[in-house]
Amino acid sequence: MSSTSSHPTSTARHKSAAPSAPARVVINTRPVERAAPLTQHLQAAGLSVVEIPMLTLQPRPTTDADMALMRQWFAGDYQALVIVSPTAAAAGLAVWQALARERHAQHSETNGDNQNDESQKTTELQTLSAPSHLIAVGEATAAVLNEAKIKAASYHVLQPRVANNEGMLAMPEIDSLQAGDKLLVWRGLGGRRLLVNTLQARGVHIDSIAWYERIMPHEACTQYNQWLQQFATAASLPSSPSSTLASAPEPAEPAAPSTAQHPQPIPKQSKPVVIISSATAFEHWRQVVSQGTRQATDETSAKDTAKQPLADSTGADGLPKLKLSDFAYVVLGERLANMVADEQLSYWRVEDLAPATILAAISA
Repeated sequence: MSSTSSHPTSTARHKSAAPSAPARVVINTRPVERAAPLTQHLQAAGLSVVEIPMLTLQPRPTTDADMALMRQWFAGDYQALVIVSPTAAAAGLAVWQALARERHAQHSETNGDNQNDESQKTTELQTLSAPSHLIAVGEATAAVLNEAKIKAASYHVLQPRVANNEGMLAMPEIDSLQAGDKLLVWRGLGGRRLLVNTLQARGVHIDSIAWYERIMPHEACTQYNQWLQQFATAASLPSSPSSTLASAPEPAEPAAPSTAQHPQPIPKQSKPVVIISSATAFEHWRQVVSQGTRQATDETSAKDTAKQPLADSTGADGLPKLKLSDFAYVVLGERLANMVADEQLSYWRVEDLAPATILAAISA
């Protein structure tokens, strides 16, 4: 099982490589707002990148419980705050600023300040004082906090050397947390739990606010079918030796052979590569591949669809019906690697989502 590190990015349009030579196809399933850097990096290396996002981020209503946690953090009840994404940073920052305004208004009323003195109010609101360590997972997340429209932010954003759960656990600010300490996490609904599980086992109290949730884009099936039609035409599926990239490396193969049968298997070196960064994205990908040309409905969940058998080799429209095993995967971390290995799928494992890491995994 190979291991590397990397960054993913992409959106839902197809970007072809030079027509003179067939390039290996890479499907970028990252959300639209996070896809461009990876797509551009892989295209610059001569790969043919298809952007088919498997996740879109949908804001969640801020609840009274969320506000209670924010007030506790604002009052200094937590030793550290971990922010896991740019979306979480933006949502949490907005509430943080609102609490700062609220405190300023209360202070003004208590001290009888002139509420019409807009210049004084603006000056005080230009400075946010962080009540705990701020830890951002990744450059983009830190940038949201550092580039906020605040002239003199009195806080310093910390970052792990490696932008993942393991990297955060190695930080002194996290490693030093003990039983009875409290940590707040700004995140999206779901996600990896290594950080939470490790610290809870140590006796650290962890609260979290899910500012958004990850859902499958409505257009995902349509985009997949459009790509499949182009791919079938260009590669003469179900088999086409000419589309093989001789220099393409072999992904890790499970020990046991796959039991899934395909009438004319795609050569291993020609398999399109799918970048998967979360379990949710993988379940959505499974749903899209298994549905083929059938459109997803709001009533069909990824979990239910995952139990359905994959489609036959050819659809009613004449397009090939690919299976999960007709693709190779670049997956983030041990949890995803275990998921794809359990299904006897070819894969490369990476430990971060940097574009250079992902390219190295595919090209090494």
